[in-house]
Amino acid sequence: MTDVLPPGRYFTDGNFASTEGAILAGCRFFAGYPITPSSEILERMSKRLPEIGGHFIEMEDEIGSMAAIVGASNAGMKSMTATSGPGFSLMQENIGLGMITETPTIVLDEMRAGPSTGIPTRVGQGDVMQTRWGSHGDLAPITYSPNSVQESFDLTITAFNAAETYRQPVIIASDQVIGHLSETLEVKSEDEYEIVQRQTRKVRNGSEDVYNYSDDFVPMFVSGTGFRGNVDSLTHDEKGYPSNEAYVEKKMLEHLLNKVRKNEDKIVKYEEFYLDESDIVVVAYGITSRAAKYAVKIARKEGIKAGMFRPITLWPFPEKRITQLSQRTKTFIVPEINYGQYSHSVREVGQIETKEIHFTPGAVPDYKVILDQIRRSVS
Repeated sequence: MTDVLPPGRYFTDGNFASTEGAILAGCRFFAGYPITPSSEILERMSKRLPEIGGHFIEMEDEIGSMAAIVGASNAGMKSMTATSGPGFSLMQENIGLGMITETPTIVLDEMRAGPSTGIPTRVGQGDVMQTRWGSHGDLAPITYSPNSVQESFDLTITAFNAAETYRQPVIIASDQVIGHLSETLEVKSEDEYEIVQRQTRKVRNGSEDVYNYSDDFVPMFVSGTGFRGNVDSLTHDEKGYPSNEAYVEKKMLEHLLNKVRKNEDKIVKYEEFYLDESDIVVVAYGITSRAAKYAVKIARKEGIKAGMFRPITLWPFPEKRITQLSQRTKTFIVPEINYGQYSHSVREVGQIETKEIHFTPGAVPDYKVILDQIRRSVS
């Protein structure tokens, strides 16, 4: 088999698509620990990576898995792990490590019912706030939410590109249904995909490139390439050396935040349906967005001015677009497989009536519940 999936049309599931998308994006190191419903990613990586000169390792737990991919990335390899709720919780400290050391990695969190062990084989969307606030300190995370097998493939490539561009861990917040859903996947030839390659700092004419926190992007130095530097989890200066000075923390932290915040227009992705003169806008992501779209279609046929906004990038939050929509609509409806996580940001930014629909984790959302809320919102 070639390194990447040959061009063509496949009938497969989201976990297969995510794995092959990662390989096409250049992933050559995977460390993980088995956990339903993402275990198929680990299993396929264990087969595929050795075939193409990559490296797979099953770790003792999710803490070690996250540490391993941070280490592998600093050694020069594009790296990834996959997990679900409880494992994602265990990874948080080392996700923070990846953030402060500016280490590009990918974490695919396939959300399931919770809290704690929950229902291991059933769907949930209870990790949405954790992808934003899970690790302590001030962070500017990037999180993508696929709603199809095709997007499981495409957004994995997008996530790897974002990780390399902004030098930080990037999260893919998939869910159990999307991971196990089987449908058509279209794969183009490899040269049709734009892949961001690793940029590393060099030694030129006996001197090192200058590191400056004022730069949005600073190329990595990779172990063994001749560039001297320090990778540290403590607050550090431009050379990576620890400091207890508040002004150093200020420079470092503003660099970590601003490299994402200043580029939000490039990062944020969303999809819209029927937003022309809509009095009601349903905001939905992941598997819930598929039920929501169907409900909106029926409502439109009934003459209700309803539309739908699907955030593909959960974080950074699509604040500009939500603000624009709030100025020409009356009501937001936010259905989620949790008891209100993304709806907080929609309400806070939109500043208009925001109605929540709480689907209990463990079952695919029923479009009729969303449709009923749409109808009641105009009555």
